[in-house]
Amino acid sequence: MTKPLILFVPGMKPKPAPAQHHDALLRCLVEGLRRVDPPVAERLQAAPDSFVRTSWTYAFYKTYRDIAIDLPGIAQLIAQPAPTTTDVREANAFATRVRRAAYLAIDAVPFLASRLANADMRVTLRDVQRYVTNDNGIADTVRADLEEKLIAAHTAGRPVLLIGHSLGSVIAWDALWGLSRERQHPLQVDVLMTLGSPLGNRVIQRGIKGRSETGVARYPDNIRRWVNCVAIGELTALDRRMRRDYAEMLDAGLVSSIEDYDVINHYRENGRLLVHSEYGYLVNETTAGLIADWWRQHDAPA
Repeated sequence: MTKPLILFVPGMKPKPAPAQHHDALLRCLVEGLRRVDPPVAERLQAAPDSFVRTSWTYAFYKTYRDIAIDLPGIAQLIAQPAPTTTDVREANAFATRVRRAAYLAIDAVPFLASRLANADMRVTLRDVQRYVTNDNGIADTVRADLEEKLIAAHTAGRPVLLIGHSLGSVIAWDALWGLSRERQHPLQVDVLMTLGSPLGNRVIQRGIKGRSETGVARYPDNIRRWVNCVAIGELTALDRRMRRDYAEMLDAGLVSSIEDYDVINHYRENGRLLVHSEYGYLVNETTAGLIADWWRQHDAPA
């Protein structure tokens, strides 16, 4: 049986150097799997080449993040088996709901950004604009590594679970649309898993590949199943329900199912809850359970 491949597309902002980032992500995913299915955790840990991340953030930002910033939060995340009542309370905090309302207003009426967006939101909007306008070919550049890895997996006959976190889910979508609609490549991904994805946001939907097409041509036709996990308190995934936004894909039979899951992400950095963290998503038992279920279908014990 050909080894399955979990292909991870990180989100925005600089990431640690490739080997360090890979090890940190894999460490969190293995821990999440250990909590729901220890045999699958052991098999993935014994086959580290079955978890691969794409490298796009360095091309975009020209810098790496110091892994030392992340290590204490990862250690705390792994030591804490589940979210606490404090984590849940902070994720649902009134201040977060107020910020979410402001972000929803900006998403609906973009010119409000000049009045409502804080400094972090302005940086995010700037980076999104740079990607969706393909400034100096940057979007083509950052998609290239993912496209190569998808084609290589198809050539090797490896089943693929493609995980896109944050803007990484947009990159994944655009790569899949381009491969299926522009290049007519026959590859299929078993599962597209989106984590904290802005694909439901209007500002993103106006910029993704396929937006100018009509009918089913607006969507990729190489996704067998789509699972979408969104943390409570998310400010990046403003619209949490992909099944509603992309119902036309289901109606046309382009995808067998679109499933939306609410999760609690309890990653903290210097004591501050960061519900959008990629590490927290990978440790989460809902996310890990979905991955374990898929892995067992394609990697039977010898």
